[in-house]
Amino acid sequence: MTALKQNRLGPNGPLVTELGLGCASLAGIFHPVSEAQARATVDTALQAGIGYFDTAPFYGHGLSEHRVGAALRGQDAVISTKVGRILRPGAAPDAGAWVEALPFTPVYDYSHDGVMRSIEDSLQRLGRDRIDIAYIHDIGTLTHGPVDGPEQFATAMDGGYRALDNLRAAGVVGAIGLGVNETQVCLDALRYGQWDAFLLAGRYTLLEQAPLDDLFPACASAGTDLVIGGPFNSGVLAGGDTFDYGTVPPPIAARIGAIRAVCDAYSVDLPAAALAFCRAHPLVKSTIPGPRSPEELAEIINWWNAPIPPAFWATLKAEGLLREDAPTPRN
Repeated sequence: MTALKQNRLGPNGPLVTELGLGCASLAGIFHPVSEAQARATVDTALQAGIGYFDTAPFYGHGLSEHRVGAALRGQDAVISTKVGRILRPGAAPDAGAWVEALPFTPVYDYSHDGVMRSIEDSLQRLGRDRIDIAYIHDIGTLTHGPVDGPEQFATAMDGGYRALDNLRAAGVVGAIGLGVNETQVCLDALRYGQWDAFLLAGRYTLLEQAPLDDLFPACASAGTDLVIGGPFNSGVLAGGDTFDYGTVPPPIAARIGAIRAVCDAYSVDLPAAALAFCRAHPLVKSTIPGPRSPEELAEIINWWNAPIPPAFWATLKAEGLLREDAPTPRN
């Protein structure tokens, strides 16, 4: 594998590899992942030169942080985690997609004290003395709805941001941002403080480029970088049958079919195109797919290194399958 480029996240944040590892899957989302398999996936990432790993307390209700922390102990790696949920002892009545969650119940808390507690707990689970990047997790109406969303957002922008800003100034946290699946909340947050980066999942992909209209220009003006999660739109761009963790709508299926036809014409794998597209934008400092095994990661690395002819991108644009103003790889 070619050596991965490193990019600075924010004005003074850590250097992250342009390909990172999303570690939600390692906590067993929808399907169990053994301790050995999770460890082997992280080890394979390190051997491939991947140096950025993203986790969160919510993933497996602490399981992902425990596994990531143990696998990376003593390694020179950048870890991001998230705040906004406190894990209280006692198994959740419904663990949702986490099939082997630890016996804790996540409770939303975006307050100053809640964020401070969250960071302290994450440091313990990760076995580290500082957090490289801390994102406020799942803040916005997509998660909280139109009634509770504004109140939770106000709490996060007041107490939560103040806690993270102070921790950043003290060096306990290297960079701060949001980790979300929607763009509007990022635009709203830019009015409340200086953010190093937004981790945006599923909203800037081969299938979606709406952030080019508003979020990306606003981030460029504010000096806020982007990390792209969900580059395969929860699987549909890598051969899966889900889009945004649900069934694939007919218009999306038709669009994927048209993109796949262009891929076939140029002998390009669709997942390779999906990864290459995300990293082509200058604001995107890292792309973090979430494999659940060394085999899946090896496939991702092959896609990452696959050559894609410039004519492929030109054809996508000519056929109206990609926005004309969307940056594409130069080679």
